[in-house]
Amino acid sequence: MSTADTPPIEKAAGVPLRWLTKFSGSDVAIRLGLNQPAQWLLYRGAKQSMRAAAKAADVFADGKKNKNSKDKKLVEAARLEKPKKPSLFDLTPTEDQQMVRDTMRRFADDVLRKAAEAADEAATAPAEILQQSHELGITLMAIPDELGGAAEERSPLSNALIIEELARGDMGLALAILAPHAVATALVDWGTAEQQATYLPAFADDNFVPAAMALLEPAPMSDPSRPQTGAVRADDGGWLIHGEKSMVPLGETARLFLVGANILGAGPRLFLVERETEGLTVTADPTMGLRSAGLCKLTFDGVKVSADALIGEPGREGFDFNAVVERARVAWCAMAVGGCQAVLEYVAEYVNDRQAFGEPISNRQSVAFLVADIALELEGMRLLMYQAASRAEKGKDIKRESFLARMLCASKAMQIGTNGVQLLGGHGFVKDHPVERWYRHLRGVGIYEGGLLI
Repeated sequence: MSTADTPPIEKAAGVPLRWLTKFSGSDVAIRLGLNQPAQWLLYRGAKQSMRAAAKAADVFADGKKNKNSKDKKLVEAARLEKPKKPSLFDLTPTEDQQMVRDTMRRFADDVLRKAAEAADEAATAPAEILQQSHELGITLMAIPDELGGAAEERSPLSNALIIEELARGDMGLALAILAPHAVATALVDWGTAEQQATYLPAFADDNFVPAAMALLEPAPMSDPSRPQTGAVRADDGGWLIHGEKSMVPLGETARLFLVGANILGAGPRLFLVERETEGLTVTADPTMGLRSAGLCKLTFDGVKVSADALIGEPGREGFDFNAVVERARVAWCAMAVGGCQAVLEYVAEYVNDRQAFGEPISNRQSVAFLVADIALELEGMRLLMYQAASRAEKGKDIKRESFLARMLCASKAMQIGTNGVQLLGGHGFVKDHPVERWYRHLRGVGIYEGGLLI
């Protein structure tokens, strides 16, 4: 059959996600008003060819059924390839990355910004926003095509760009949207073949599946790389988990949690814990900022999970918990950069429009210098974050880079949020302007760790 004779749905089924993004972001599609319908139709067609599991009453039921089947043959777990190393150091986004970035920016401007205030008041992310974000294929970009996704290679830098642009729209909603992406990324990078076959098909389905990674704990000087939550062997070979996790996104709706816990003598590891597991208690834990992420606290009172709930192979080899924490820290730096970018854009326009004594207040040196300081510090944050993400993309150690980026972002993000409020004067204290909400979000950068992965 010639290409011309091929049915449209079959053509759409063979188009990679990057081309869908490119088409939906093209000038022609936007000018004709076809970008949203075209993206939806092509995306639905592509997903039909990548369907890895049928719908079931329980979102993970099919995977469990397959796992227990005697006829099921599980091969080596699917891993995404590392991108090819460029000949020159260059942080310019590739064409594909720029297309994805532009798409996320439009989504942040057109959808997240408009929904942010109401979501902050309700302390939860609207279900329709989460579903719309899922239709953009954000989680699919973390899953290999053989597992129902659309990823060809592992790209922490692309993930960082996505996080940055969504956070520019609203950091709280971005955290809610990206929480399942973190779980899927961890399963792809470290999960066993059985774990991937059980859980990943649900993330590639039509509907948004709430899931979250839980690393932070409600203790002074909490260090996610040294969790106080513990896991011990049960008599039947499974695991018993005790402890608490705090500020977990989507806590009230999440069906699956990825929990950091310390195994005595073996160090910290990640465990898959489903919501219905006996002994797990989820309570709402609204905070000053990031309220729209639906933050909750998890209490583990002897939560019993099976032996294969441990992420990765039973032995320590091949799994580095510190790498999880480091990549989570870089992801939060990307969140900080996006939030600070929003502040910079807003205050720059405000000080140019705001009149005092017959001229814009930006004519005052103190005002102009403060805006310049925000731009200067933001570029430093962005460059350190990109450096850490690009090293992670090449498979290099990022311990030093992630630490430096986090230290700078935690300090400067709070300062930029404060300066943003200051530049608006009395208007910065009221809810008529979004800067007060962004200030509250940015205060959390120095506190929050986990929940996201590049």
